[in-house]
Amino acid sequence: MSHGMLRAELLPSAGDQHHEIIVSVKEQKLLLLTDGKPEAIYPVSTSKFGIGDRWGSYATPLGKFLIKSKIGMGLPLGSVFKSRNPTGEILKPNAPGRDPIVTRILWLEGRESCNRNAFGRGIYIHGTPQERSLGRPASYGCIRMRSVDVAVLSERVGRGASVRIVAEALPLPGGFLNAHRLVAANTRVPEDAGEQEAE
Repeated sequence: MSHGMLRAELLPSAGDQHHEIIVSVKEQKLLLLTDGKPEAIYPVSTSKFGIGDRWGSYATPLGKFLIKSKIGMGLPLGSVFKSRNPTGEILKPNAPGRDPIVTRILWLEGRESCNRNAFGRGIYIHGTPQERSLGRPASYGCIRMRSVDVAVLSERVGRGASVRIVAEALPLPGGFLNAHRLVAANTRVPEDAGEQEAE
């Protein structure tokens, strides 16, 4: 697969109408809805610089977005990206001293005035090797996930899928689901995600 193909899987005219992603800054969790029903919850990290959309702020913007581009499909877990291109390097989870973007990139385009800079700022949902930091704000504006989680998520959602980043808790109906069971039941690695090197 060429780098050009990885770089430019752009949005088709219709897009994914079956999935919605909701990210809670308060809870540091990501909820995947399929046809309006909760399917999976994943731990994430939003920005350690707070919320906002100002250039140079490194903050996570709020509001409604769509997935404009998917990058890295089919690459091995832990694949490192520089300027959205794979470098060929593969990092294991919690590799010391490194904090690059890894595994997959879901590039977000803001749909409201409060997040109009998101695409230009390079706000992504992406994998991180720093998995120990998930569950608390730690990023430079993006939404970070475990490599296995972002690979699974990227397989499920298509370009054009709706994304909402909210300050408050996730909108889950009371008693509807056990979040821990939902996460555990939905974290299988896609068959074509590639293999990460064993230690």
